Amino acid sequence: MKSALSLPKRFVSWTTFLVAGLAPVFLFAETTFSDGQAALGDVASLPKISVEGNRFVDPDGETVILRGVATVDPAELERRGQWDRSYFEAAASWNANVVRVAVHPLWWRQMGKDWYLQALDDAVRWSGELGMYVIIDWHTIGNPLTEVFHRDIYETSRGETFRFWYTISQRYAGNSTVACYELWNEPTNRGGKMGRLPWSEYKEYIEELISMIRAIDETSILLVAGFNWGYDLSMAKNDPIDFPGVAYVSHPYPQKRPAPWIEHWERDWGFMADRFPMVCTEFGFMSEDGPGAHVPVIGDEVYGEALIGYFEEKGISWTAWVFDYRWSPQLYSDEDYTPTRQGAFFKKKMEELNP
Repeated sequence: MKSALSLPKRFVSWTTFLVAGLAPVFLFAETTFSDGQAALGDVASLPKISVEGNRFVDPDGETVILRGVATVDPAELERRGQWDRSYFEAAASWNANVVRVAVHPLWWRQMGKDWYLQALDDAVRWSGELGMYVIIDWHTIGNPLTEVFHRDIYETSRGETFRFWYTISQRYAGNSTVACYELWNEPTNRGGKMGRLPWSEYKEYIEELISMIRAIDETSILLVAGFNWGYDLSMAKNDPIDFPGVAYVSHPYPQKRPAPWIEHWERDWGFMADRFPMVCTEFGFMSEDGPGAHVPVIGDEVYGEALIGYFEEKGISWTAWVFDYRWSPQLYSDEDYTPTRQGAFFKKKMEELNP
């Protein structure tokens, strides 16, 4: 048996010292549950973005449209030895003004909170220095009500999801470079195969999450995705999230609906942009013979022109998927960041449209 004096400090009580006949000494743990997560230190500060009606605006009330790229998970790049500032420099060289950083639940557990916070701190610091905003994305796919998920990498729980955003919102509260929190990447129940997913119950889940975050961070913009793998917002038309400062997400890949697309987009999700800000945080295209090609991403520049034109008409922000050469549809083809066909297309759009 260990003596009282050999126990960790946080377990040594006043009673222990009295029993031992020693003068009481106050010994404190390095941290307790009530201690807040340390916030990120000084970083390059970008103008704070907020929600005004259906727009993102800067402190002068000028409209801000985010156009950029979605990144792979920091843990994936770390495994390749590629998690460094040059990755963000490449995105900035394409004239992106935002990066969406994905965090997979399985890797969050495996790598640990401390590693991820350091990695996200790096992402925020590098992005701010390069003039890009950051969206932090909890990259899970499945039914949050039944906790049935698309693959093991996406598996999480209600408690873990709430703890993740508890940690993240404390870390980045008041940080103007972190523009948005994307609360749940792609809610889906695969047509009932993952169990029931009524909008009313999903909405209650999200609103409870927002309530917690708002108590910590009053000014962050919270992104809420629709159903059908983050695509469909039709159920929110008459029953939107009951909190201010919320924007909506869709993932309009080319094969989600047949061409011509615009009529479908307007009916399925685009109508929300008339009332709320929107960020399409995933979309893209590739040929059917490309590496990793799969439904629903098979498409070409005809789709790309239609989508970007629709975004511009509606004032919708976007991050193209994915800034990588392995995950698909790839935006570049090698470690030198050589654009793929879709990469060249969206790079040109960012060069043309971003100030």
